[in-house]
Amino acid sequence: MRAGSFVVTGDPTRIGICHCTDCRVESGSAFTYFGIWPADQFTTAGETTVFEGRRFCPSCGSRLFAYDDTEAEIKLGSLSDAPTDLVPVYELWVKRREPWLAPIDGAEQFDEDRT
Repeated sequence: MRAGSFVVTGDPTRIGICHCTDCRVESGSAFTYFGIWPADQFTTAGETTVFEGRRFCPSCGSRLFAYDDTEAEIKLGSLSDAPTDLVPVYELWVKRREPWLAPIDGAEQFDEDRT
């Protein structure tokens, strides 16, 4: 079976950045950049590996997406076309943001998760 792939259509519900410990560890970076799409605008094919609800490419180990019956969270760095015009509208776990990273202009800021 081929490695996992996915397609999203239409506009995302929201775009965010997360600075939490889990996102930092999983990305190997200071934050993750993700988009949320309604589940009916997301399709996947091929094989993926799952760990705690996160889906990975079994060939290279890249984090690709997570989804449930209502929405799909896509790691935007995994999209084929870059750069995108997808600008974050919020930041999560800003209390863990590196001090040298400025807040994104106009993005809503949350000390922890969205409420």
